[in-house]
Amino acid sequence: MDTAELLACYEQMALIRRTEKAAHDLFLQGLVKGTTHLAAGQEAIAVGASAALRPDDYVFATYRGHHHALARGATPEECLAELMSRATGLCRAKGGSMHLTKAATGMLGSYAIVGAHLPMAVGAAWSARLRGTEQLAVAFFGDGATNIGAFHESLNLAAVWKLPVLFVCENNLYMEYTPIADVTAVPRPAADRAPAHGIPGEVVDGNDVVAVEEAVARLARRARAGDGPAVLEAETYRHFGHSRADPAAYRPAEEVERWLEHDPLDLARGRLAELGVGEGTVAEADARARAVVERAVEAAKAAPAPDPREALTDVWADGGAAWRT
Repeated sequence: MDTAELLACYEQMALIRRTEKAAHDLFLQGLVKGTTHLAAGQEAIAVGASAALRPDDYVFATYRGHHHALARGATPEECLAELMSRATGLCRAKGGSMHLTKAATGMLGSYAIVGAHLPMAVGAAWSARLRGTEQLAVAFFGDGATNIGAFHESLNLAAVWKLPVLFVCENNLYMEYTPIADVTAVPRPAADRAPAHGIPGEVVDGNDVVAVEEAVARLARRARAGDGPAVLEAETYRHFGHSRADPAAYRPAEEVERWLEHDPLDLARGRLAELGVGEGTVAEADARARAVVERAVEAAKAAPAPDPREALTDVWADGGAAWRT
């Protein structure tokens, strides 16, 4: 990653961080409908991975997926309007925070059912294989998903068929409110289980955008070459609780402090400084991100409510909702 690319990644992470902060503030103002699961602190995984992917690759995320939607081309205005149930939202107010989707840019959805999207990513990879497109499917999931059957079923089938799919675990140490280490037999819940399915499992610093980009780029080349799937476990930490209803009082104060000192934006700023990028240039990137999000907030607030007559559109691919067998 050269200096210009790193600066662009930094600005995108700053944009995501400010969008998440806006979502938090709008929720407290009563303008966000339903709960939200913020990914502040995990930006480097989405941005680093996206920097290593092709525009036509497929991405699947969890209910904590704002950062992935933004990294794959959704705008702050589209995302915030969706959270606020506006007609201009990413899914026209039909998805909300947990279902951000932009198929036109390869963001094939955020999924509220833990692990439900892993088999879908396998299916997308199978489709790419059949069509000979060399596209890659990437499933991002939390550490808690490694303890359910869909994780193992997906890894097994992807390995058997040697599909072009990457399984990226965003290990933020907690499966909702329970430390993953308390209920898992191996230290690395994702990477340590990959060998059981005959595929490589690696661990990366999920807060270092350069390290993530390099790891995903290397594994992507391997998958496109026909060598099959891989598991990448990205170690990270969410700044907020599991959801807006969770104050995260169960996390030790010293642990929180330690991880806040390992912030993705701080790490990227340090790398930029090492490359000779001045503080003024970084401040300009921050200012641009702030301005975009401020405009997005105002536009989302001013956007109209959705038309109730559209409630049953888009259930099927033809745009309708008529029952069929």
